[in-house]
Parts: sequence; C-alpha cells; structure tokens
Amino acid sequence: MNNLVRDWMSSPVVVVDHDSSVSYALTLMRRRNIHSVVVDVSDKNPAYGIVTTTDIRDKIVAEGRNPAETTVGEIMSGPIITGRAEWTLAECSRMMQEKKIRHLPIADESGALVGLISATDIFMAVEEQGWIEG
Repeated sequence: MNNLVRDWMSSPVVVVDHDSSVSYALTLMRRRNIHSVVVDVSDKNPAYGIVTTTDIRDKIVAEGRNPAETTVGEIMSGPIITGRAEWTLAECSRMMQEKKIRHLPIADESGALVGLISATDIFMAVEEQGWIEG
C-alpha cells in the first residue's frame, strides 16, 4: 500500500494573498474542486493561514457577512501547522486528530509548501487500498 502522505496529497498548494476577498477564494475553490486555500500573510518570511469551506460556512454564511466585502485574512485560521510528505497516513491522521483539523498543508525540509492533504484524501486511501499500519 502506498501509505505515505506524498502519495495522497494534492499538489500544488493553492495560495491566496491575505487581502484577497472571500468571493475570490470561493471561486478558486469551486473551480479547482478543493475545500481549502492557504493564505499568505507575510511579505518576507513564509507565514500562512488557511481558509476552509467550514470557515466560509461558519464565518460568512451563518453570520450573514458579504463575501465580496470580507478578506480571507479576516476569517482564516492560523498560523498553520504543517506535516511532512514522508509521514505515513497513520502519523498524519494522528496529528490531524490531535489538532482537530481536517486539512494539513505539507512542507519540505526548508518549510516550503509542497502539498496539502485532507481527511477526505485519507478516507480515499483507506477505501481504495484498505488499511495497513506502517
């Protein structure tokens, strides 16, 4: 079984600037059929947040906010936690469970984002290949 994060993560990571509108993020997410975007919050050193469909549901729709007038920086979660491509899916799942997150950006040894894995990706791996701890 290909049970490493690198085998199941999405790449490249979709990144938007912190002052982008939520409407823009929504359009990207719908067109690319993804459920989260990473938010770049720094002009110098890499620093990121994340906006997910859950954030949009809870912080835009439920609160009656206008997505065209709200920036992703206003509703994002952050700073993000990152995982590693060489982790097993079990290691990744434990980290996501511990942190209570459904989307985990993946970084290389230099801290550059190389992918993103979601709970749905892990579900698909288990469905397609069964589960072998390793």
